[in-house]
Amino acid sequence: MPSARKLGKRADQRRAMFRGMVTLLLDKGRIETTVYKAKELKRVADKMITVGKKNTLAARRAAMAYITKEDVVKKLFDQIAPSFEDRKGGYTRVLRLGPRRGDGAEMAIIELVNYTPKDKKDKKEKKEKPVKDAKETKETKETKEETKTEE
Repeated sequence: MPSARKLGKRADQRRAMFRGMVTLLLDKGRIETTVYKAKELKRVADKMITVGKKNTLAARRAAMAYITKEDVVKKLFDQIAPSFEDRKGGYTRVLRLGPRRGDGAEMAIIELVNYTPKDKKDKKEKKEKPVKDAKETKETKETKEETKTEE
């Protein structure tokens, strides 16, 4: 019995897929995929975080050999690994979502345990409000002037 799921891919394809998925997971903190891929990804991602906790030059080079983006490696060593310093393992969790609509594949979310989602409300508040029509702005200026004169 093999120790890992093959997921219908050759070894090189599987390795490339997991390299990309680990990079994305460490960058975003949360991704959505199938349950079987998430379970296999959990093994690889936990090992990368354990490597990041060592914080040596050899560990950094080992992470660079697997993770595809330099800024994600920097984030791993500077932010992610120190946040799990007191934890012995279990850095990720898999949450099942249910079947995918198209083909019925069982879907899941894999995320870092200390992941906190950013609210969409915060993003909307940061954006500037669009400028209204010229007529509306003139009307609002006139009403403001009227209220000032009344005071």
